[in-house]
Amino acid sequence: MFFFSNILLTQFRNYPLKQFAFKQRVIGICGSNGSGKTNLLDALYYLSFTKSYFSRPDAQNVTHNMAGMRIEGNLIKDGEPVKLVCIIRENNKKEFLHDNNIYTKLSGHIGKYPCVMIAPDDVALINEGSEERRKFIDTILSQLYTGYLKQLIDYNKILQQRNSLLKAAAEKNYMDEALLDTLDEQLADKAQFIFDSRKNFLKEFLPLVKEQYTVIAGKDDGIELVYDSQLQQVNIKELLKQNRQRDLYLQRTGAGIHKDDLVITMHNEAFKMLASQGQRKSLLFALKLAEFITLKERKGFTPVLLLDDVFEKLDADRMHNLLQRVCVQEEGQVFITDTHKERLQQALAALGQQYELIEL
Repeated sequence: MFFFSNILLTQFRNYPLKQFAFKQRVIGICGSNGSGKTNLLDALYYLSFTKSYFSRPDAQNVTHNMAGMRIEGNLIKDGEPVKLVCIIRENNKKEFLHDNNIYTKLSGHIGKYPCVMIAPDDVALINEGSEERRKFIDTILSQLYTGYLKQLIDYNKILQQRNSLLKAAAEKNYMDEALLDTLDEQLADKAQFIFDSRKNFLKEFLPLVKEQYTVIAGKDDGIELVYDSQLQQVNIKELLKQNRQRDLYLQRTGAGIHKDDLVITMHNEAFKMLASQGQRKSLLFALKLAEFITLKERKGFTPVLLLDDVFEKLDADRMHNLLQRVCVQEEGQVFITDTHKERLQQALAALGQQYELIEL
């Protein structure tokens, strides 16, 4: 297992220079909106993933009117100290160091120090399009399997090349068929690996999500989750061949694993059309808890859990059940933010665990 012992922020968002020390396993962070609670959690996330949780360019995380930033975190893993440093230079070049050794590829760090974050915007996982759900699945798989992220990066690069070729062909009214065949071969190789990885993983993961939903909501509500991929019906090479003329016309690749989705239904109807706010929140937490459990089981140690403003999402009973699960039954480090100091203290005190409170 591992724990953050402190973090030093330099020119990161609203922190020109700030250090935080963490002495307990359960850490509450309270403060008004805009005080930097979410920024602190995102800095911890940065040290796990080498990037922000919120899909923003690195340059946008630098303190206003400043150039460059630095996040330094000290951890204890299996009783040994570890230092992680993320630097964004004045020219926006990123460097990431593990015990003073700089990574040649940032992807080499993913999965070493897994963490799970739950934030207000995560409702997009339920309400928005398939891209959000693919990103969720890919984030878990990238932490579990070293080769997965590389295959995904390579797939997206080849996909961009293929789309550029399709666009250029339309502009020049000429298609280099041999080059397109080569790209299709390369794309198919990566796509098959990603499809197989997703399919095998979701076979175990989706029943776990349903199980966690029932625990949180107290009933299953007739919810079903199904992995939807065009590769379930036809192999990728045949799929690209079938869609070639359509792709040429639309100037983009319309079929492949970049169209995969999780189809969520309730009583055989689209979940987001029928579900109440409570059911949506319960499913969101079920997905995240399933991620947490999976990472713990596969990695052999508990990931750090970052809970941002979760008190606004669940009623008191469900909130207590969630905190009881992650703060008492698990041994990992948990960071929890809230705007109400008394509510946070009351919830943490009710757990009967030692905790510390950081006020911003």
